[in-house]
Amino acid sequence: MTPRPVYRPAAPAPADAVVWPERFGTRFVVFVDTEEEFDWRAPLRRDGHGVSAIAALPEAHRRFAEHGVPLTLMVDYPVATDPGAIASIQQVLADGRSAVGTQLHPWVNPPFDEVVNPANSYAGNLPESLEAAKLDRLTSAISRAFGTQPLAYRAGRYGIGPNTLRLLATRGYRIDSSMRARYCYAADGGPDFGAIGNTAFRTGPDHALVEVPLTTVHTGLLRRGGEPLYRAAARIPRGRGLLSRTRLLGRIALTPEDMTLDAALEAIAVALGEGLRLLTFAFHSPSLVPGHTPYVRDAADLAAFYRWWTVVLADLARRGVAAASLDTVIAAAGLPATVARR
Repeated sequence: MTPRPVYRPAAPAPADAVVWPERFGTRFVVFVDTEEEFDWRAPLRRDGHGVSAIAALPEAHRRFAEHGVPLTLMVDYPVATDPGAIASIQQVLADGRSAVGTQLHPWVNPPFDEVVNPANSYAGNLPESLEAAKLDRLTSAISRAFGTQPLAYRAGRYGIGPNTLRLLATRGYRIDSSMRARYCYAADGGPDFGAIGNTAFRTGPDHALVEVPLTTVHTGLLRRGGEPLYRAAARIPRGRGLLSRTRLLGRIALTPEDMTLDAALEAIAVALGEGLRLLTFAFHSPSLVPGHTPYVRDAADLAAFYRWWTVVLADLARRGVAAASLDTVIAAAGLPATVARR
């Protein structure tokens, strides 16, 4: 079988970078991959999942709201079609600032016309007609469940493909957050974001979309070597681990999942020092209940998860970096706030 070509989004042109208005200041946004629970160690399957962890979202939201932080919930199909999960999310949306977006997990999102395998878990690898059909089913389910048209999208597993941005633009989406800056999933059949940095940029047909990458920062004494050096280290046995342990070079995404608190605080300082105006944080909703992800295995891990956020949010406040709602980001980027019907 001929290997599937790796999708590598090109680096945006400097002119495509979003120029945030002065009044926007420096902000951060928190995306929550609001999804079903499944066994992260087992092969993906269409059944055998649950959505019980969604019930923990209102309590998590309360903790964030105490710091003035709205959540953008990127909802997938099992969540958008479960009455209990819908009710929990509606409690979060009652604050008037939090929002729902779309997250496509193709293996649990009808129509089910593809084989379940690693490559097909990246929606952008699917035939365009099937990716479009799954996106339409999910968008409609979210609109019915919450009475609002979703304007932000994330491909599950960051699985964007060559047709995705066009499909989103024609359906009225405004924000895409499928690109995880500086990460590569090619070994598993996914995309390579090696050319993508942290700056939000205009993309898609007629620049109708704004890409908001998950912020990923190189830290350490050799950080100016950046992604080329980090990738070169992967060709040396335990090379990346050695660079990290000696604090010469690390790659830190802004998430409490597998990223230590000290590393995150350093990454925030570096990102702000480089002039980044919008920082993007993320976590998975199943991490709110012990035992559903490898990041939160027990009560101690959950306490550490919340402590991570308490310290990080206090650090951002000390630095004058305010939380932004999805509506605020869309307005500051100069995008229409309503959907033009097809």
